[in-house]
Amino acid sequence: MNHQALRALPRTSVGAPASFRSFSEITRRYATQGNFGDGLKPKRRSVTVLSDDGRYAWGDLSGREKVARATQQSFNFVIVIAGVVLTGGVFTLLYQEVFSPNSGTWQFEKAVERIKEDPRCTKLLGDRREIKAYGENTNSRWARSRPIATTSEKDRLGREHLRMNFHVEGPLNSGVVHVHMIKHLDKNELEYQLLALDVKGHSRIILEKASERPSVASSLKLFGIQWR
Repeated sequence: MNHQALRALPRTSVGAPASFRSFSEITRRYATQGNFGDGLKPKRRSVTVLSDDGRYAWGDLSGREKVARATQQSFNFVIVIAGVVLTGGVFTLLYQEVFSPNSGTWQFEKAVERIKEDPRCTKLLGDRREIKAYGENTNSRWARSRPIATTSEKDRLGREHLRMNFHVEGPLNSGVVHVHMIKHLDKNELEYQLLALDVKGHSRIILEKASERPSVASSLKLFGIQWR
């Protein structure tokens, strides 16, 4: 009887528990949805000369994209070099025109200081602290905008000459300063040939004159001939 009762019992399915089957089904569904989402991801935009921002590695680029990146980097390099050259040119020009001892601006400032420091000049012009220097008179209302009369040329021996005239004005009188400088072939800086102040009604005040400097005269002698 026991054997017959056992055969009469309904068979139960052998397998995983219901909770495990449910978890497996959810996992499969999630994986299916994830794969479906991967198919909707946007394609990587192509890299061009204008759109390349460096976000993609070199190895991920196609041949055409590598050419585009190389072109962009070459262009950027040229821009940087051009900027460096331009900056260097600006600084070079600024040095030659303002800070170089051979520039007209430097020699103008130097000549003004010589006038202010000379007792003979301050006796005619007045207090050195009130002496003003400026260029040729123009229609401008600002003295600083008056250009300095400056000429630069070379003689037949190749020596550079700098000539300059400017006005000085003090509480007592006003006058004109004459500057003539020369750079000899064996020198790197300009030297005075003449530095003088003319004040109307008074004798010329000479601060520098080449004839009073034997070294200048002797440097112009060649094969016993005095060159001028």
